[in-house]
Amino acid sequence: MSVSVELRHISKRFPGVVANKDVSLKVQSGSVHALVGENGAGKSTTLRSISGLVSVTSGDILFNGQSILKVPAEKIVSNGIAHVPEGRRIFPGLTVTENIMIGSSARGNVSRKQLEDEVEEMFEIFPPLERLRNALGWSLSGGEQQMLAVARGLMSKPKLLLL
Repeated sequence: MSVSVELRHISKRFPGVVANKDVSLKVQSGSVHALVGENGAGKSTTLRSISGLVSVTSGDILFNGQSILKVPAEKIVSNGIAHVPEGRRIFPGLTVTENIMIGSSARGNVSRKQLEDEVEEMFEIFPPLERLRNALGWSLSGGEQQMLAVARGLMSKPKLLLL
């Protein structure tokens, strides 16, 4: 198995706080990993560092053997890393279908037919969302919003999905 993402001794310091100190890990293609720890242990900071939302203080992050430290977050998404952040962060004023479609925006030109087919695939994966396809995001329960956030992340066709 080839390594998809590798963290090499990353550290992240915020003013007065060390969020991560010397974190190293490898995630291989086709595998599932979990970061476990107390509140404030640096789990979210680690994921945000991989997705380019937080810059690291030291160390390196490799994706498919290439450093992504200086790569903008939107380019990281188009390179194949999708991040479904905690708190769901759906768009409350958009419909379920519109929220899902936004997930494909980093892929560039996708035909309307392909986009519609992929939205239908998300409804197959998350059946409770199908009956809510025209509902606004704010009207969904917490669990429905979480399904929607994951569906949106999957629409980018990621090689690596951070949840």
